[in-house]
Amino acid sequence: MKRRAKIGMIGGAFLLSASIIGNVADTPVASAATSEVQEKPSISGFISHAELSRTLNKIEQTSKGTVAVEVAGLSNQGREIYKATIGSGKKVVLIQSEIHGNEKVGTKALLNMIKEIGNSNSPKMKQLREELTIVAMPMINPDATELNRRGNDMKWAEVVDQFPQLEGVEPSWNYYTYTNKYWDYASTPGFDVNRDFNPDLNYQPQPEDFPNSSSEPGWFITPEAQTVRDVYKNLQAEHGKVDVFVDLHHQGEYVIEGTDDPVTLSLSGVFIPNPDTPEGEKYSKYADDYNVDFSKQLNVAAYNALQQMGNSPFGNISLYPQALDLPGTALGSFALNGSGSVLFEVTGQTQNYGQKKLGQLTKAVETGVYGILEGVATEEVYGLEVEDYDDIPLTER
Repeated sequence: MKRRAKIGMIGGAFLLSASIIGNVADTPVASAATSEVQEKPSISGFISHAELSRTLNKIEQTSKGTVAVEVAGLSNQGREIYKATIGSGKKVVLIQSEIHGNEKVGTKALLNMIKEIGNSNSPKMKQLREELTIVAMPMINPDATELNRRGNDMKWAEVVDQFPQLEGVEPSWNYYTYTNKYWDYASTPGFDVNRDFNPDLNYQPQPEDFPNSSSEPGWFITPEAQTVRDVYKNLQAEHGKVDVFVDLHHQGEYVIEGTDDPVTLSLSGVFIPNPDTPEGEKYSKYADDYNVDFSKQLNVAAYNALQQMGNSPFGNISLYPQALDLPGTALGSFALNGSGSVLFEVTGQTQNYGQKKLGQLTKAVETGVYGILEGVATEEVYGLEVEDYDDIPLTER
């Protein structure tokens, strides 16, 4: 395992839109004087940062060179943010999980997939390694993982130390300083890292761009977002393009529209208004790169793979709300840079479903992501009907 070039092992050392954030977020971004923290949701059965480090090290050692694990960067509190590279194909796929530390199923699924793709000699896995370059970044917000919360562990004063031009500026809108019965951001503030991205990958924070809002770009002020951006830019420099970007999240508990069927997970490929429309005119400089049709085809590939698993729990797949304008998310920013982008929103946060339910959710994520990978590797995804995306059932909220 490498730290950039070489590292040692150091273990342990909102709905997406703010307007519809519901119970996906930790609650409001603004400060609030409320009661002390009374309880925390269970994280039994989920993966700690120390376990992640050990598991990735073991996978790399047993893969006989097919999996290369590196430290891509460090969290604000100094924990490793890893990337695992598998395959040497022309198509580049970047997959990340746990940008919110209380959204954990994706990390388990991603580790399972890194191991299988790297170690299996089945024809399908060999084809993935030959046709794709897969870069997996499990648990990109490890400080939040250890705190079992959405936001990272970082004070506004630390941002100003890094960017002195922000002295005296109002903190960004995604800065958490409140307390409720679950989360104590008053004593350990933090940022929603998934609002800290900017489609201008070379952007430097400017005082006039604060505090901004969810419908405006982020700033790359957190080390976690900076690390993901740098990985993305390096892939662009090496390969010319990041073809596919997949982001693994959780949401609240919902049902399929018009039914009582509980949603297993929701999918989406739309995160900003199309730059070719009046609503998306502010993104017009990205119009030549933006390819929403390909994003929709990728989503259809994931949906079809899940439908082939039969009825519940894999049949209850829905479409995430579509009227979004979220350029500060990784999905929004990377879509504008030309990546086909897919959001997975697994039901629930850190509720203790029991091992059987957690296993089903993990398998659902793996199945959907494999549908995408196999579709790109075989090129079958390019023949899927874009209009089938709109036939995916909606989520009732």
